[in-house]
Amino acid sequence: MGFEEIWAPWRLPYIKATQEKPPAVAERLRFLPGADPQCFLCQAVADEADRERLVVFRSPESVVVLNRFPYNNGHLLVAPRLHRGRLDELDAGQHGDLMAVTAQMVSLLERLLNAEGFNVGLNLGRVAGAGLPGHLHWHIVPRWNGDTNFMPVLGSVNVIPQSLEALWEAITEAAAGG
Repeated sequence: MGFEEIWAPWRLPYIKATQEKPPAVAERLRFLPGADPQCFLCQAVADEADRERLVVFRSPESVVVLNRFPYNNGHLLVAPRLHRGRLDELDAGQHGDLMAVTAQMVSLLERLLNAEGFNVGLNLGRVAGAGLPGHLHWHIVPRWNGDTNFMPVLGSVNVIPQSLEALWEAITEAAAGG
């Protein structure tokens, strides 16, 4: 059996990111105290370019962004606004806000994408799989019955049927009450 190629243009920046220096941070950003200027979540909090940064929702203590390299359609990251790498660095209000926003996003994705289930998780530390160990973030990955179709079995790939731009529009509209 031969290999089939699947076009996945969003993967190239992910591959190249490990080979290139991070881009210089724009001067227009207003970082919160303790922020890491090279952290994409801190940049999202410090910027108002939500579409460019893929920010779909903000709360007093949290920010929600689309994962640029999703495991499945609708893959979101829920993070504290402050650059914190450990759970014990959050106060009770921040914990409560993060969990409330996570529940809100699960409900939104359930309605918007007809998701039938979710993987919700947090990787603490690089050895646990955290690609960004300095800034906590919960993954919300929508799931559907049968979403592990023949593609992963035969080709070790997943197919994501919606562009990040179209998903950004749908989620921001739904989160705004539209």
